[in-house]
Amino acid sequence: MVQRAIDMRYHAVSLLCESATGSALAALIDESVDIFIASEEIRGEVTGLGVPLRATGLFRRPALLAPHELLASASRLVVAEDIDNPTNLGAIVRSAAALGWDGILLAPGSADPLARRALRVSMGSGLSMPFARLSRDDNVNDLLQQHNYMTVALTPDSNAVKVSDIAYSVQQKMALMFGSERDGLRTDTMASSSVVARIPMYGDIDSLNVGAAAAIAMYALGPDNAQK
Repeated sequence: MVQRAIDMRYHAVSLLCESATGSALAALIDESVDIFIASEEIRGEVTGLGVPLRATGLFRRPALLAPHELLASASRLVVAEDIDNPTNLGAIVRSAAALGWDGILLAPGSADPLARRALRVSMGSGLSMPFARLSRDDNVNDLLQQHNYMTVALTPDSNAVKVSDIAYSVQQKMALMFGSERDGLRTDTMASSSVVARIPMYGDIDSLNVGAAAAIAMYALGPDNAQK
């Protein structure tokens, strides 16, 4: 993860490493960055994980994109509405990166893609995935419609359209919207979306984890499955 942050040109402040890793990383960063070499016991204690990682880094956050900047530059977005579980958000970020989506638009109540657990679950994909955070005054559907996005709200409701039945062109700008596992998307979010869609379930299963559902929907509505 530290190597990836350096490769992505995140500004390193200090590193805590074992000896060999510290020497290797020193060749990749500015000499002004503090590199501390410590024993396994100290490394495990300092991180609070109890696990002596070979390298732990403190990096400055990059400037956060404004929502309108992300909306203008992307064509396929994932909207995370109040997904406050960093494990779920990390899984969504990793799937978005793997399946060719351009960015993540976060509601105020959603977790931080750069939080430690989210980054670990995303395998570092959060370092390269563009994201922006809405304010509490922003209306997400209004913003998306102003930028000509087709908005698809995911729900387990059996009356919704099957996600595989949605017709779209490869040129169509699209935003896939997901809510928390506790509450789902807000009623007003679904009411003002272009399409309300579901992933068909079988047997006695009524829904999937939001990370799994997001991956399926991102693949189903990806550019490879657009109308030719």
